[in-house]
Amino acid sequence: MSTACRLLIVEDDEGLQRQLRWAFSDYAPQLAGTRQAALAAVQKFEPPVVVLDLGLPPDRDGASEGLATLEAILAAAPGTKVIIASGNEQRENAVRAIALGAYDFYQKPIDVDVLGLIIDRAQRLVELERENRELQKTSQLAPFHGIITGSPEMARICRDIEKVAGTGITVLLLGESGTGKELLARAVHNQSPRAGKPFVAINCAAIPETLLESELFGHEKGAFTGAVKQTLGKIQMADQGTLFLDEIGDLPLPLQVKLLRFMQDRLIERIGGRQQIPVDVRIVCATNQLLEKLMPEGRFREDLFYRMNEFVVRVPPLRERQNDPILLANFFLNKFAAALNRPVRGFTREANAALAAHPWPGNVRELENRVKRAVIMADNKLVDVGDLDLKPAENEEGALLPLKQVRERAERTAIQRALAETHGNISLAAKLLGVSRPTLYDLIKTYDLK
Repeated sequence: MSTACRLLIVEDDEGLQRQLRWAFSDYAPQLAGTRQAALAAVQKFEPPVVVLDLGLPPDRDGASEGLATLEAILAAAPGTKVIIASGNEQRENAVRAIALGAYDFYQKPIDVDVLGLIIDRAQRLVELERENRELQKTSQLAPFHGIITGSPEMARICRDIEKVAGTGITVLLLGESGTGKELLARAVHNQSPRAGKPFVAINCAAIPETLLESELFGHEKGAFTGAVKQTLGKIQMADQGTLFLDEIGDLPLPLQVKLLRFMQDRLIERIGGRQQIPVDVRIVCATNQLLEKLMPEGRFREDLFYRMNEFVVRVPPLRERQNDPILLANFFLNKFAAALNRPVRGFTREANAALAAHPWPGNVRELENRVKRAVIMADNKLVDVGDLDLKPAENEEGALLPLKQVRERAERTAIQRALAETHGNISLAAKLLGVSRPTLYDLIKTYDLK
């Protein structure tokens, strides 16, 4: 911001102007009474939060001028949080304002305490968004720190990867498709001494068996029909770096033998060649299959499994990472809104509920695709359930449980949802839940939600 101003009050009633300026003096407020004055203040002071009265001249008894002012402010500064002032008779107009992108509204007559809470929440959200932008910039340089999670299990996995990355041992990533195994593989590489060297990935299920050996080990000129020149394999291309073997469970048995030999000796022979070539490479494998079940069926070699099994990371599916769907959805929404130049800025409460309730069979990949679609399809500034193509969340109806257990389950779920929606901000989460900060801290400790 060009000055210390953190709040703009757009109100034509001079008495209310004085009252609001005094009540919110901590925000160094600026005042405006018309659309033109408001736009001039936005351009000069860049206030992150605006309180806007809909009844501005020349339409004091209507809302046309106020709504036009809202659109003009958001066009000039899309990230501004605009809080609408609305009388009881203007409730429909307030709803229209929210659809146009207003952050929130309060009903007149003014209750300074209530309005103060709304302003404080908006100011904190502005700060959170600023921090999120900084994190996104950082994640471009350090992808490991770009892993977005509020799940204790995923946080533990990240800590484990940080510890093991500096060693040279083989890492085996197990988990369903779309859970982010390749991102974790890149984290292993980027946190290791090999970070400046190649990271080479190959999907063992995506390449025909007849070509896979050549892709892995390379071939000499004339080794087979069409081999018109010497070609390096992926293993040799990853020399001094990291080789990521995705879907290792689909590797054909003959190639499992050759891969085992390479992992033991760190020597390769190209197809059609006789020279043994030493290769120094760190190997990271991943699969969505249960290798323990494939081995008794003769579809995966036990000796290769135990060679790869030096350090195993079991990546939980998204449905087991209770805080993550909403966190990731907000991350993807900001990413795609910027990339596609769309004015979408968040989710409705119904959309947040549906995101939390959906089982996510396609995991993070499904979530990313749904959010991208929603950003394109949304007609309003807030994404709704229909934009995500999800069913509205329904109240769970299950077997009768003791009231204490029901209450504890409800409290745990509510706290996790509140922390996810506020990006872990304890003060905002406490206000959302209607409890004090000390009470929320006690509940977090009680339910071991650290």
